[in-house]
Amino acid sequence: MIPILITGANGQLGSELQHLLKGHLEWLPVFTDLEDLDITDAIAVGDFFKKYDFKYCINCAAYTAVDKAESEKELAYKVNAEAVNVLANICKAKQTFLFHISSDYVYHNGSKGPMKEEDKKMPQSVYAKSKFAGEENIRVTNPDHIIFRSSWIYSSFGNNFIKTMLRLGNERSELNVINDQIGVPTYARDLASVILKIISQLESGNLKTDQIVGTYNYCNEGITNWYEFARLIMSYKSIDCQIHPIPSSSYPTPAARPFNSHLDLSKFHETFGIEVPNWDQSVKKVLDML
Repeated sequence: MIPILITGANGQLGSELQHLLKGHLEWLPVFTDLEDLDITDAIAVGDFFKKYDFKYCINCAAYTAVDKAESEKELAYKVNAEAVNVLANICKAKQTFLFHISSDYVYHNGSKGPMKEEDKKMPQSVYAKSKFAGEENIRVTNPDHIIFRSSWIYSSFGNNFIKTMLRLGNERSELNVINDQIGVPTYARDLASVILKIISQLESGNLKTDQIVGTYNYCNEGITNWYEFARLIMSYKSIDCQIHPIPSSSYPTPAARPFNSHLDLSKFHETFGIEVPNWDQSVKKVLDML
C-alpha cells in the first residue's frame, strides 16, 4: 500500500481525492483537515509524520477567500506560505514527495497570450502574493515536489461559481456577469485524477522524480470567460435566467483579478502525456451530478 497524506481534505480537491481513493486497497491515504492537523504548527506536523511513513503528501489546504485576504493578510500568509514552508521542510527531511496547488493569480502580468510557467510573475493581491510566497518556500527548501498552478477550480463538492450561478439563476430572472476576464475552469476531480496518475507512474517506474520535479500549469483545455461560463450553466440546466455581460469596472472588488488567466499546458503535456478534457465537457459532468 502507498501511504499518502492529504491535507485540506474537506475542500474541493481534497473531497475529490476522497471520492477517487475510496475502496482502492493499493492506496493508504490519511485525510486531514484543520481539526485533525494544524499544518501551521511545525511540532504537530513533525509528530504526525513520525506516526506514518508518508511516501507522498498532497497539500490541498489553502486560504482561498481572495477578497477577505485583503483584510486578513496575516492569516492568508500563515496558511498559504508559512504552513507550506513547514510541509516542505518536513517532506525534505522525510524524503516525502510533495504535491502543492498554486494559482493562476501569481502571473497577473498583463500578458495577452497563454501564460507559460517561466513567464513573469506579478502577483498583486494579498492572496496572490501569499500563494507565490508558498511556491518560493517550496523551491528554496527543494523537496521532491510538483507545484500545479491552476485556475477557476470547481467541483460537485463545496462552494464555487457553478453552485452560485445555479442558486442565483433559480432566484432571479437576470444576472450581470463579467465578460472581460478570460481563463479556463478546472474541474477538481480532473486535477485529483492527474495527481494519482502521476503517483501511479512513479510507483511503476514509468516516471522518475528527477525528471518531473518543478512547476506546471494545469487546467482543463479550451478558453472562456465568466460570462460564457455562466451562459453554459444556465443553458445546460434549462434555467430561465438572462445573463448580461459587464466589464470588470462595473463590479469592483477589494482584491485585483487578472484579466488573463489562460494557462499554457505545453510543459504538462510534454512531461506527463496525460489527456486533459475540454472545460465544457467537465462542467457538464458536474452539472449532471447537481
